[in-house]
Amino acid sequence: MKIKRLLVGALAAGLMLSACGQKGEDIHYDEEYDITVWVSEVDGMDTLTKKQIEDYGKQAKIKYNVTIEKQSESNAATKMITDVTNGADIYCFAQDQTMRLVKAGALSEIVGNGAKAIREQNDSDSVAAVTFNNSIYAYPMTSDNGYFLYYDKTVISDDIVGSFERILKACEDADKTFSFEGDTSGWYLASWFFGAGCKSEWTVTDDGDFTAVDDDFNSAKGLIAAKAYYAFSQSKAYLSSSDAGDFSKGSAALVSGTWAYNTVKGALGNNMGVAELPSYTDALGVKHHLGSFKGCKLMGVKPQSDPKKAVALNKLAVYLTGEKAQLERFEAVAWGPSNKEAQKNEKVLANPALTAVRAQSPYAVSQGQIHGSWWGIATTLATAIKNSDGSDLALAAALKTYDDSEQQLFSLDKNAWLLVGAWNGWDNADSTMIAKEVSTGVFEITVEVGEDLDYKGGRFVHPGEWGTDFGGTIVDTESQALIDVASSTSGDHNIVFLAGGTYKLTLDTSVPSIHIVKLA
Repeated sequence: MKIKRLLVGALAAGLMLSACGQKGEDIHYDEEYDITVWVSEVDGMDTLTKKQIEDYGKQAKIKYNVTIEKQSESNAATKMITDVTNGADIYCFAQDQTMRLVKAGALSEIVGNGAKAIREQNDSDSVAAVTFNNSIYAYPMTSDNGYFLYYDKTVISDDIVGSFERILKACEDADKTFSFEGDTSGWYLASWFFGAGCKSEWTVTDDGDFTAVDDDFNSAKGLIAAKAYYAFSQSKAYLSSSDAGDFSKGSAALVSGTWAYNTVKGALGNNMGVAELPSYTDALGVKHHLGSFKGCKLMGVKPQSDPKKAVALNKLAVYLTGEKAQLERFEAVAWGPSNKEAQKNEKVLANPALTAVRAQSPYAVSQGQIHGSWWGIATTLATAIKNSDGSDLALAAALKTYDDSEQQLFSLDKNAWLLVGAWNGWDNADSTMIAKEVSTGVFEITVEVGEDLDYKGGRFVHPGEWGTDFGGTIVDTESQALIDVASSTSGDHNIVFLAGGTYKLTLDTSVPSIHIVKLA
């Protein structure tokens, strides 16, 4: 696998050029660059980031003509992989996406003083999050990406927050909801299984291939978790949500993270309670403290053809993830710093949400590299549990289906062609999207492209890979009437449909060519 390396000698620890004391319009800029930056969708993050970029530009005498766009950390990696060429120059993403982005050529290796500064200035969890094959590929932004309990003290008293069942009953009695996302999120669903002592750990090769998973959700422990989650999902108080706004809509309890703090505080004021997750009790009276994932938000810099721009971007990333910028982010949206000096700040230490993160930490599982298909598999498990009749037989069947789906990921033919795209969540191990070989070197597949998709594009890849995508989209006149030709030939090898519908695609690897017919 070819990895782009970037030596940024100027990325010394704590690099920050002194301010000139001049007004912005009087500064003589030595360099000027047009850049695009993707930031969190959290209110105010775009404004804060713009100010931080302007502040650094004045200090470094670099003019950044910045376009800031909102993009959730959970979706940023998928959007970058969709089109690296037109993706952001700097972007924020969740830690489990590091390997995926490296393989897609969306991150450069950071070496020299830059890598040294990252290792020295950030906590061990966040350093591990930006490390792949002992190399550094991104900049830590936070070390707080987990979840815990918010609650309304007028409904739930402090003395019952350790018991899941008592919290749920209080919500039911008050005709309030308990927001705990499960139906649509494997990230939150895992809490129940980690609480029962289950694990799900993936083995990854140096080339980034997933070769095995040590997962015991399909076990007696997993059945305990499934029963508990099923019982919760049948309660009238159950609401599958992690939206902080739920407190303004009748919720009395919410499982979410630091990003929800300001919204919850605004809704509840002095009645806001914050705590580690509670414990649930199984049929034998054994208590299981709900687990969680823990992780970090990271900042990535896209590889650049202009080496000077690459250095300017990485200098900026150093500043945006440094102590000062992390504390500004904490003040604005209560994000917990990864910078070790920022973590010592008195306000950071006193913040209730970060206190809850620390309290939950002993029960949390570090979010390492996880196969991209797992999230869909886990979400399907949640739905199967909720929609079952709750019997041991039905729950065991749901767990077995989950386990079978995981194991199928390792039996995919790496030489096959898979049509991955917006229609399947960019799941590059989706066995349902494998094209059928109809003759030597010729493959066919039919795909449903939803009209509701914002981006109706995708491309052919080998299962589990991103760097082996089909080398171009060559179409005939008939096919061109169905796709956005400019977007489909922009260099990212995507096929972008003009409208939703049912399409048959024929891939001829010998020409090469792709012929597209609209069936309905």
